[in-house]
Amino acid sequence: MNQLHASRFQQPTKKRSGFFTKHLPPGSLKRKIGLYVVLPLIIIILLIIIIDKIVMPVMTRHGSEFPLPDFVGQRLVEAQVSLNELGLKYEIASEEYSPGKEQGVILNQFPVASTEVKSGRAIKFVISLGKKMVGIPDVAGKSVRQAMLDLETAGLVLGEIAWAFSDTIPERVVVFSYPEAGAEIPLGSPVNLMVNKGRASNFTYMPKVVGLSLDEAIKRLEDKYLKPGVVTYRTDENYLPETVLEQSEPVGAELDNGTEIDLVVSNTQ
Repeated sequence: MNQLHASRFQQPTKKRSGFFTKHLPPGSLKRKIGLYVVLPLIIIILLIIIIDKIVMPVMTRHGSEFPLPDFVGQRLVEAQVSLNELGLKYEIASEEYSPGKEQGVILNQFPVASTEVKSGRAIKFVISLGKKMVGIPDVAGKSVRQAMLDLETAGLVLGEIAWAFSDTIPERVVVFSYPEAGAEIPLGSPVNLMVNKGRASNFTYMPKVVGLSLDEAIKRLEDKYLKPGVVTYRTDENYLPETVLEQSEPVGAELDNGTEIDLVVSNTQ
């Protein structure tokens, strides 16, 4: 009698035993946690790493930074050459008068020198307009005091006073200035005055001696027919010894010839 053999459909199926099946049985809590918590977390971490290490450096050109040169003190036309070579742009943030700088010189920059920048960055500059020029006011026919006030209003200062003698011009008034009225000179420049002394020779004007050495101050006083008076010493480390710090009469004051001028002079003791 032939033996009956079970067909392959009737034979029991062997269950495959893998790592996940063994350690994370289907339907178990561990499997659910792994599939719905751990696996998404791993994917998110991988995405963050890929974005941070690959995508962002490409988008932001990470590693292409370089220190910004110092353009302060250069002329703008000179700085443009370096900016073009570095692939940088520039903007003029403002323009200012600067007595010590020529027109077109860069006074300040932002970002400051040595800041890490990338090509394409716009650098902002403050540009010098040079010295501000002002016109000399007409002070002819005015007193020295009024001429000083007019010069100060214009942003200028009194320079030297020279003497003229004339019977047709009132005494003790300004004959003319030099440079002449109407000329444009840098802001803060001195203007010299020619003053009519007439026939009299018994008055003078106080010169500026502050900032001069004592010997120079005495000579200047004597040139103006004045005499040094009481000399007082004061300790001041900011000035060289024997430098005049104060004078007893203001610059331009009308004084009799021979007037004594008291001085305060520096020392370092």
